Order: sequence, then C-alpha cells, then structure tokens
Amino acid sequence: MPPPSPGAFARARALLFDLDGTLIDSAPDLGAAADRMRTQRGLPSLPLDAYRPMAGAGARGMLGIAFGIVPEHPDFAGLREEFFRNYESAMTVRTRVFDGVAELIDQLNARGLPWGVVTNKARRFTEPLTRQMALFATARAIVSGDTTPHAKPHPAPLLEAARQLGLPPQDCVYVGDDERDIVAGRAAGMPTIAACYGYLGAQADVAAWGADAVCQRPSELAACLGW
Repeated sequence: MPPPSPGAFARARALLFDLDGTLIDSAPDLGAAADRMRTQRGLPSLPLDAYRPMAGAGARGMLGIAFGIVPEHPDFAGLREEFFRNYESAMTVRTRVFDGVAELIDQLNARGLPWGVVTNKARRFTEPLTRQMALFATARAIVSGDTTPHAKPHPAPLLEAARQLGLPPQDCVYVGDDERDIVAGRAAGMPTIAACYGYLGAQADVAAWGADAVCQRPSELAACLGW
C-alpha cells in the first residue's frame, strides 16, 4: 500500500463512501437480477465471476454481460427496466458488507466522526437498500445518483453530502473503488482514498487516478487516516 500524501487527511472531520464495491458487495444480487433474465429466455446461467467485474457499471454492465447489449441498442431500455424490477425485488438477498467495513464504521462512531454515502445508484434502490441493512443506521448523509442534477464524476453529489453534514468539502474524505469516485472527490476539493477491494476490474491503473491513498482492504483505511 503506497503511503498517503503527507498531510492529506490532517483536516479529516468526516468520511464519505461510495456504496457498491466500497461498503457493500452487491455483485451477487446484481448478477442474479440479470441472470434471471437469461434463464427466463432459455439461456444458460452464467457464474457470478462473469458478472462481478462489471458490477460497478450497474444495469449497463450487467446487461452487457448477460446479453452483449449496449445502451444504444433499441431493446436496451426495455431490458433495463426488467433488470431494475428483478433487482428491486431482491436487493439484499446475497448482498453483504465487506469484511472490515462494520468495524471501520464502529471506529468512526466511537470517534464521533460523521459519515455518509455518495453513490450513483438511483434513489429508487439506494433508499430501500440502506433502510434494510443495519450498517446504515448511523449514516448522516445518503446521496444517490439522482439526488442532484449530476452524478459522479461531477462533484455535485459530494458537495451535497458535505452540505448535509454541515462541513466544508475539504474536511471530508471520500473513499471509492472507481476512477470516477476519485475524479469527483478531487473536483469537490476532498482528499480521496481508492478502495482496491471493490469492482476495479483487472485493467484498472489505480496509480494513475491521483488518489491521496490506496487501500487494499477496509482494515487499512484507519491506517491511511493516521489512527
């Protein structure tokens, strides 16, 4: 793990996290929603490992794996809504919190540091999912992909989360597993941490993202922050 940038987290008064691939492993439920569409059409089931690398891309990624279809295809919109309905009906069946995340949140709560979520997942899914999972009971801000007019990599969602926490953006650290997370964090003026245990994909050049620190597992985040 490369050392964090000197002083990058000295002002940290809150932590903000991406959701899928950073706090929770939702790939099994996302993959199952797409795979159900395959089997209902008489196609063979695909293994979770086929879906997992594209879990961070949501419907686009899952449907691309399941059917080799792109958003420009005339059938994509209908398939996407079918996928959404499947996912909506079973969002927390196989989804789990990544190992070490619950302990990290306990540390934040013990230190009196507020935390929140900034995701590109639509409110349609974010709100019921976070209500159903006990981890999010102490989250002070939850910003979805459609909470503001722009989604990441635009900084608007991160700025909204800072507003909800009542803190200047530079006092919030943003943690995410995708390059767009780091781009958004930097644009918002926040120190950033790249989470390499999520859905990066084999081709990701994390070193080129410009994050202030890189963590291979949630248990390293505390060390990044100097705790």
